[in-house]
Amino acid sequence: MFRDLKWKIPLIFAVLLGAVWLAYPVDEKINLGLDLQGGMHLVLEVQTEKAVESALEQRADDIKRALQDEDIELERVFALQEDMTVHIILVDTIDAPTTTEAVKSYPNMKLLGTERDGLELIYQVTPEEIKFIKENAVQQALETIRNRVDQFGVSEPAIQVQGERRILVQLPGIEEPERAINLIGKTARLEFKAVDESMSPQQALNEGAPMGSEVLYQRIENEETGEVTKEPYLIKERPIMTGDTLTAAEVRFDNQFNEPYVALTFNSLGGQQFYQLSKDHLGKRVAIVLDNNVYSAPVIREEIPGGRAQITGRFTTNEARDLAIALRAGALPAPVIILENRTIGPSLGRDSVEAGVTSIAAGFVMVLIFMMIYYRLSGVIAVTALFLNLVLLLGALAYFGASLTLPGIAGIILTVGMAVDANVLVFERIREEIRIGKPVRAAIEAGFAKALSTIVDANVTTFIAAIVLFQFGTGPIKGFAITLCIGIAASMFTAVFVSRTVFDSAMARKKINTLSIG
Repeated sequence: MFRDLKWKIPLIFAVLLGAVWLAYPVDEKINLGLDLQGGMHLVLEVQTEKAVESALEQRADDIKRALQDEDIELERVFALQEDMTVHIILVDTIDAPTTTEAVKSYPNMKLLGTERDGLELIYQVTPEEIKFIKENAVQQALETIRNRVDQFGVSEPAIQVQGERRILVQLPGIEEPERAINLIGKTARLEFKAVDESMSPQQALNEGAPMGSEVLYQRIENEETGEVTKEPYLIKERPIMTGDTLTAAEVRFDNQFNEPYVALTFNSLGGQQFYQLSKDHLGKRVAIVLDNNVYSAPVIREEIPGGRAQITGRFTTNEARDLAIALRAGALPAPVIILENRTIGPSLGRDSVEAGVTSIAAGFVMVLIFMMIYYRLSGVIAVTALFLNLVLLLGALAYFGASLTLPGIAGIILTVGMAVDANVLVFERIREEIRIGKPVRAAIEAGFAKALSTIVDANVTTFIAAIVLFQFGTGPIKGFAITLCIGIAASMFTAVFVSRTVFDSAMARKKINTLSIG
């Protein structure tokens, strides 16, 4: 037994030094949660109906292209949002069987019937497909927002789905809340659209835009006065190309005026599409549109191979950087609206931290006094193990990058009580063994052996409950569960392994006939 001390004592010191190294300095190594350092609390709602509308329009376009590839003559293919239907109008009924067979390759589309003597085929999207589109839109929005926040550089954000289409976003320590809101809420749908030259934008505003075109605006800010104006453009509604094939977006500066712009890179398919776009629109203007806002509308002077483009628009550096982040993270599948926006001040966080530290210190001192009075010198061993337990807990929080929240501080306080409880079980067992006349060494061995199963049972059941809280709980509950799990593991090590090693070390140095245990 005593030969084991040669590796047990160095192991304890190594674990202690490792924990101190991980946790020091505490204010730099351990992240504070939203409730402790302040920050932003957002509840967003995904407009899933818009995702369904977009999916229906895309389905109609896909069917049209597939039928054209089959050399089927079409008069028109269009979608009706009111009843979630796609209408296919043929030139000749002889193509109806081929059309029906081709549409079968699209899942969850059922034929409702025909009109115009069989020339018009009406298909409807099934309720199951609509439900899938909505659920997928929420999950895709969640991942897109998480990617944007990660690239924005917020430490330990909390982003999760609430209910059917709401997303909770908590950003601790955020310093630019308005910029974060703009970045998170940007749909970031990039489109290249042809400029309609059939009439002037002002004429379109006065008389109405031609069918298939719309008036969009470019925001222009005067650098000297800060005055913002909007320049209208008459733009074709149907995009020539979208940003779905985008692989990279980064901020660069032009050599002439040192103004920032966003450089775009497309994949091989996107490169081919962009080359074809430039080839088909030589000498014409193509607008770069993001979320229905025109950023620029240059004239295509030459064919552009290589799959590279750029967005200019009189950006500030931060605006260009945020635009690049949004494009890299991908477009939101549907717009999001902010239902709740709360900013928590850091003063509340400081008060909470001070109150939590005070409560931990007060609890530690009270436990120390009780243990030393009731268990005397053995109580000092328990308090030493308790101190080591706190150091290990802080080191583990720093290692795993977990955020310390107010409920997490409550978990630490609970852990202090549970760590002492394990020592109390051991000491009471040792007392019982001494009362029946066993020697000190035998009493200590029996006390640890008999208390071990009870300690393990109590801690394992609590650990399981903490895991369930972490799995199904929200942010504050997860913070409590994390510190509780780490604290339980640390208390098992300190109460059983460290305390036993201290007793064994004391008995190895000299023969002990009496034990100071109250």
